[in-house]
Amino acid sequence: MFSSLAAPSLPGRGVARLAAAALVSALAVAGVVNGAAPAAAAQDGPRDQGGATATIGGLKTHGTAVIHGDDGDQEVPAGLFEMSVEGGGMLQTYCVDIQNPTQKDAKYQETPWSGTSLGTNKDAGRVRWILQNSYPQVNDLAALARQADARGLTEEDAAAGTQVAIWRYSDDTDVEAVDPQAERLADYLEEHARTLAEPEASLTLDPPAVSGHPGERLGPVTVRTNADGATVTPPVAATADDAVRIVDKKGELVTKVTDGTQIFFDVPEDAEPGTAELSVQASTTVPVGRAFASESRSQTQILAGSSESTVAATASATWAAGGAIPALSAEENCAEGALDITARNEGDAPFTFELLDTEYTIAPGETRTVPVPLPEDRAYDFTIRGPAGFEQRFTGVLDCRTQSAALADATHPLSEPAPSTPVTTPSQDTDLAETGSSNATPLIGGAAIGLVVIGGAVLLLLRRKQEG
Repeated sequence: MFSSLAAPSLPGRGVARLAAAALVSALAVAGVVNGAAPAAAAQDGPRDQGGATATIGGLKTHGTAVIHGDDGDQEVPAGLFEMSVEGGGMLQTYCVDIQNPTQKDAKYQETPWSGTSLGTNKDAGRVRWILQNSYPQVNDLAALARQADARGLTEEDAAAGTQVAIWRYSDDTDVEAVDPQAERLADYLEEHARTLAEPEASLTLDPPAVSGHPGERLGPVTVRTNADGATVTPPVAATADDAVRIVDKKGELVTKVTDGTQIFFDVPEDAEPGTAELSVQASTTVPVGRAFASESRSQTQILAGSSESTVAATASATWAAGGAIPALSAEENCAEGALDITARNEGDAPFTFELLDTEYTIAPGETRTVPVPLPEDRAYDFTIRGPAGFEQRFTGVLDCRTQSAALADATHPLSEPAPSTPVTTPSQDTDLAETGSSNATPLIGGAAIGLVVIGGAVLLLLRRKQEG
């Protein structure tokens, strides 16, 4: 939503730009030589965990706030965003991460707090209290004004004051509303905020991936939703006599589910090794306080209000007669700065894969979560391969820190541009994904070192020129 604070004009600013350009060029060369991972048969990004998918519009109701920083004051708009839900529905949201811009028409996915900066914020529960106890959840402005001693409170004032109070907890920043009534509301909300638990997701399937043998019912997959009911869409060609069916514990076909329903993939005994996917869709109001994140690193949003909206989730199944039979899912873990990949193996042979120079082996019948450390604000793209053409791809951006947190970290100054090259697994002539090294490594290292040396030389020459 907002641009970063302008950097002051200092001697040597051009030098820093040249050096940064050299460093980024080195990283870009490494990415080009390394190459992207081969296309996968199925894609499963960690944000595909179910719930609402929406496109952000713009600020609908807002006032003005002032950020007080070391470099001076900055005026910014503060208030409610509006988002349109894929499949129908509208959302109202406030934003967190005050200094990160919101990208026009960015696509957002309902996301657990653990996959955003809220996951590491001890005050995230206070943000939810503010949402529950202010505009638009409390739309009686006269009553809200009396509580906050903010006479003549308008919708714009209420939205601005609520957003300012949220920022004080989400970003731990010195910010105040320009309008006096909005500022009184912000102070009231900040003072009275109490910790509330994270709200449950509007719709998820647990687990999102299962595996097993033909002739078995693979699962269970448990439906978790706040909707009164949901519709199940079976795999493609499920109407054929020998197709995979979606059934309940008794083996009866399932088309409608409710919260807590367990469903299974019923795989024919003579089925060739393969995979299938089901989807569940419902119409419901998304719980206030749910986070929404974008893979394009558009500013994280938090839900303030929802109309009846379409929500959806998917689950997949993999089967084979023997050998390793893997099922993989992933979730971003901001507390650890990692992508947690959960691997299940329902086969009779070990499942082995490699990520970031580390080899993992999942024994038959074992389920294990593998944390993959990732850099902040950098795209990742992993493909894990297994027997019988099994492929699973994980893509996204680890966006776990607010700009305020970045400012506190001297090793990652805001003036240093983030590399745009995604973390990828290079193509290999094996069934398992490889990453971290390849035959191109000497070339990558040589190119990167050469460009960094050039950057260092530019720094040295220009510094000497300035001293002269």
